[in-house]
Amino acid sequence: MRFSYALLPDYPLQDSLASIRLADELGFYACYAADETWHKDLWLLFAVAAGQTRTIRLGPSVSPVTLREPTLIAQALATLDELSGGRAEAVLSSGNFGLLAQYGIDWTRTRPLSRVKEALHVVRTLLDEGAITHRGDFYTYDGLFTFARPVQERVPLKLGAMRGPKSFEAAGELSDGCHHALSYTAEAHEYAVRHIRAGAERAGKDWRSLDIGAWVVFATGPDSRTAKEAARSMVGIYASSMPEEQLRRNGVDPAELKPVIEAIGAGDLARGIELTTPEVAERLSVAGTPEECAEKIRTQIAPSGVNHIICAITDRRLVRAFTGRDLDAVADTDEQLRLISEQIMPAMA
Repeated sequence: MRFSYALLPDYPLQDSLASIRLADELGFYACYAADETWHKDLWLLFAVAAGQTRTIRLGPSVSPVTLREPTLIAQALATLDELSGGRAEAVLSSGNFGLLAQYGIDWTRTRPLSRVKEALHVVRTLLDEGAITHRGDFYTYDGLFTFARPVQERVPLKLGAMRGPKSFEAAGELSDGCHHALSYTAEAHEYAVRHIRAGAERAGKDWRSLDIGAWVVFATGPDSRTAKEAARSMVGIYASSMPEEQLRRNGVDPAELKPVIEAIGAGDLARGIELTTPEVAERLSVAGTPEECAEKIRTQIAPSGVNHIICAITDRRLVRAFTGRDLDAVADTDEQLRLISEQIMPAMA
């Protein structure tokens, strides 16, 4: 089981760099960040981190092809790959629907999966060949070329997926893996992996060779209650982007979460947190002591075939930045990275 750190680039940049260096020293597989306007620019951050780290892989999970032109994703990836000595990779998706709404984009009119599949072809072609001529439904190029060339023979490209089943199957068939965000139950992960496997087998690939990642809201520390309260502060914000089908696969009735989502959508985060029950928060996060976190991964996620845990670490500063709440007993990011390395990784070896 691989473990990676999902960074929200909202900290002072020197602090983010220090955490990436620590994750590198502790043996984390990768550090990912969301390629979203809401946060600081991950490409610039990772360009600096590339020169301060040795083995950790770097890249977006996810980069939105609705907002970022795919040839520019390929250019940035190739440049990051050279800077890092061959440690770049990317996860592509249509984008965060909440962010798209703020751009005035109705995602239901964008044909999201078709767009992502074509964008994947564009990024793969430009990375592999350095030039592209293409006339598609969404993107057109006539002899476009770039001098940005990757170090790796093949830069890994994966798809992000939540709803399914077609997105999971496309990831298995067309890409190097799938990062499935915000699922926590055996049912949800078995559903995702079943369709990833179907896509892989359709393409004649061994599904077990793919990177099958679970991107999870995560908080750990010596005190279970405090870690779970930190996760509760963030669960509603993340759950607002979950499709109803996914909520049901995670044992949550969408009607139960509707008041939370409405409060958050209206900008009343405090009310949204208040309405997020501890029971819902526990269902929609991996949180608690390291032993509790390892047990949830062991029983609810790993048996499905998931081979990669991507921890979106929630700490005191992140909670305060997003919600204004100050939970002074919550372990900071670096302490949580150490707990994952020292207690959770060995338990899953």
